[in-house]
Amino acid sequence: MPGRTPSLLQAFLPIGLLMGLLTANLFVFGDGGLDGPNQLALLFAAASALLIGLINGHSFSDLLDHILRSIHTALGALLILLLIGALAGTWLLSGVVPMMITDGLRLLSPKVFLVASCAVCAVISLATGSSWSTAATVGIALMGIGRALGFSEGLVAGAVISGAYFGDKLSPLSDTTNLAPAVAGTDLFTHIRYMLLTTVPTMAITLLIFIGIGLFSGSGSQATDVVVFRLAVATKFELGWWLYLVPLSVIVMIWRKVPAIPALFIGAVLGGVFALVFQSQLISELAGSQGNYGYKAYKVVLTAMGSGISVVTGNAAMDELLSAGGMYGMLKTIWLILCAMVFGGAMEGAGLLQRITSALISRVHSDGALIATTAGSCIFVNATASDQYLSIVLPGRMFAPVFQDRGLDPRVLSRTLEDSGTVTSALVPWNTCGAYMGSVLGVATLAYVPFCFFNLLSPLMTVFQGAIGFRIAKLRNKGPE
Repeated sequence: MPGRTPSLLQAFLPIGLLMGLLTANLFVFGDGGLDGPNQLALLFAAASALLIGLINGHSFSDLLDHILRSIHTALGALLILLLIGALAGTWLLSGVVPMMITDGLRLLSPKVFLVASCAVCAVISLATGSSWSTAATVGIALMGIGRALGFSEGLVAGAVISGAYFGDKLSPLSDTTNLAPAVAGTDLFTHIRYMLLTTVPTMAITLLIFIGIGLFSGSGSQATDVVVFRLAVATKFELGWWLYLVPLSVIVMIWRKVPAIPALFIGAVLGGVFALVFQSQLISELAGSQGNYGYKAYKVVLTAMGSGISVVTGNAAMDELLSAGGMYGMLKTIWLILCAMVFGGAMEGAGLLQRITSALISRVHSDGALIATTAGSCIFVNATASDQYLSIVLPGRMFAPVFQDRGLDPRVLSRTLEDSGTVTSALVPWNTCGAYMGSVLGVATLAYVPFCFFNLLSPLMTVFQGAIGFRIAKLRNKGPE
């Protein structure tokens, strides 16, 4: 038997509790919130949602089933996170990441670095359809280059994520680009063409901002620092063009629609193989004097994949660039995602998310207001259900009849879902995407959020165009008005 419909006050109580606890954690623990306090805040808020569900007549088994289904949706992301940790370790050990950083320092000047980073990530993500893979490959290298050039980590991460989500949002290979039109009831390429109206101007503004920052900011980079880094890398690693075969193989596999998990696994293994072949001196140094080369290689490669690796050069700044946490370094993020999915499942199972969304629908009286409400709902679900896919599916299902009743073409809904659901997922620290990006790029989510200009501007652009009625497509018309 389904439970009673919760009141609006009941629906907002767990969210208020979560916001209060997260704010308290920020003041009390600072950056240490991810060490456990934020995870506990999510669990306390989930417990309050469960209690409300029980009060309203839901059975505990039904609520638990929603939580388990919510966790199940994140299992693929958790496996990818572990593989990214292993890949980062072997790519550092093999010299792939140091090679990328060294070449990037030689080719990219501080003035063009940010806009070039954003553009490169956009192209690769467009080709692969994956913002996650883009961040885990070229994104990691660009973070190292940015640090060496003197840019703040948050600013570089903002450029990487902005470009990665541009490509993810428009690529026909992207899962969200396929999901949004399927939920809204339109076809893939109609959806992509219609998104160009909001996505292209948003990306143009983003690139102009990064050009301006590059031209007018003093990055603090020094030529001597760049030389020091390149010399430090050269003394530790055997570098050559052949190292690019490793990341290139991963990009080609993803472009050829090989699923992310086997592609990243193969990429991690290839990194280990290249390390065995080309970095024997470094492996011997890291392993110490005990055992033959086979023993040393086995020990160092598995350590790099599992618990991480750190190459010591004697320069603290350089050593920070030449370190990776392996699978172990991802466990804190995985812990956060699991707790977030418990909260999202409890909110959905108790009917609290649906109650809030239905209250919003009742207040819609114009096309512009409907688009703005849908966009706000996508952002809200990203922050509460902690899942990018739910931020597309849940508002899409709930608002689709309203769009149809108002005579709006389904592509208006599908574009709004992508403009607001896909891109804002990376801005929420406890969302799977936000936790992933922060962990892979090694930057606190709140540190890069102000610089994710594309992600911040996308929902504003779709709301603005809706408010002025710019080319809003109607049913029974061949094209937009």
